[in-house]
Amino acid sequence: MDYVKISRALLPLLGGKENIASAAHCATRLRLVLADDEKADTTAIGRIEGVKGCFRNAGQLQVIFGTGVVNKVYAAFIAEAGISESSKSEAADIAARKLNPFQRIARLLSNIFVPIIPAIVASGLLMGLLGMVKTYGWVNPENALYIMLDMCSSAAFIILPILIGFTAAREFGGNPFLGATLGGILTHPALTNAWGVAAGFHTMNFFGIEVAMIGYQGTVFPVLLAVWFMSMLEKQLRRVIPDALDLILTPFLTVIISGFIALLIIGPAGRMLGDGISFILSTLIAHAGWLAGLVFGGLYSVIVITGVHHSFHAIEAGLLGNPSIGVNFLLPIWAMANVAQGGACLAVWFKTRDAKIKAISLPSAFSALLGITEAAIFGINLRFMKPFIAGLVGGALGGAWVVSVHVYMTAVGLTGLPGMAIVQAGSLLNYVIGIAIAFTTAFVISYLLKYKTDSE
Repeated sequence: MDYVKISRALLPLLGGKENIASAAHCATRLRLVLADDEKADTTAIGRIEGVKGCFRNAGQLQVIFGTGVVNKVYAAFIAEAGISESSKSEAADIAARKLNPFQRIARLLSNIFVPIIPAIVASGLLMGLLGMVKTYGWVNPENALYIMLDMCSSAAFIILPILIGFTAAREFGGNPFLGATLGGILTHPALTNAWGVAAGFHTMNFFGIEVAMIGYQGTVFPVLLAVWFMSMLEKQLRRVIPDALDLILTPFLTVIISGFIALLIIGPAGRMLGDGISFILSTLIAHAGWLAGLVFGGLYSVIVITGVHHSFHAIEAGLLGNPSIGVNFLLPIWAMANVAQGGACLAVWFKTRDAKIKAISLPSAFSALLGITEAAIFGINLRFMKPFIAGLVGGALGGAWVVSVHVYMTAVGLTGLPGMAIVQAGSLLNYVIGIAIAFTTAFVISYLLKYKTDSE
């Protein structure tokens, strides 16, 4: 593949060098922010060698090349375009100006939670292992191995407000270490552990106000709101405090004011917000049952197109950290929707005689089985529309199944086949059955429906 030739072919179809405001890339896609989106010819871009799809999303024009190819295309592209290599954050800032308020909130939450997903995934995997140890009685609960596994699996959720505090402050424009400090205040040992509240807790009288001494371990919204307030306060203080005193006074005033406000006002309000969202969702799942799974599973891929699905990380983390819930019942539904899009995409590979569509559809379908659906959705299914609809049907049926048989996960971030690693002990078989239902349904419908599968 001639990457220089590909780059030279891209430039005029993007409106020329002067129309490119920023360029970056992720694992599979070239992400471009254009001064004028209307100058880009997405149809012609899709015909270029190596391009598996082209779509606009999150304020960017995203060209799918695939893993291992996109970084080589990117290197050649910025050289041909004569532009400086842009960091992802710089590209994101430029793109954010083109987003609507809902997309901005979703992107903000995504930027906060994506960096800490590895820690939650690791804890989820360890929780799954711990669940198997407990279920099958491999180790006595008083054994040192069991205790150490328990410590390793719960640590990320205990200090979750500290992790969120760091990434949230960085995203809100505050000092990340002050954000982590605020998270530490909300999980201080002087406060009763959030998971031990059932055994009782005490209150303290603060100038006539009774404050419940309950920690915020595993919570999400209290620290998010508190760190947002802290970041705004820090910015204001830096404007009025003299430079000579900034290093001393700004952190001091930021921590003490934000800490008091967080403990007295924001923390309790944020806990109520998080508990309210968790209660509504758990009530829907409990009372609507398979119907809720049908609706959520059927609509998830539509939400993915808008980019708003990134905000679900916050809700899922809140479910895992909630002592009365402690499991992620949403992620299995999302997994069914992703797998279904892969099944619909694979059917296109069997139907089409177009060599380019075959070259795109097979790896895209496999990618969807691993939980990465952009290539399948934007590169194939939305192009022909009926496969996308087939994927919605498959996701709906798969979602209905996993809800009806109570499939839960112990982390966030992993769907499709990798999601098997974080499925709660005892639910793995039902999860696999759900994958089979979603994938097969979408494949059959997509294969039987009539539509043209030519790249033109």
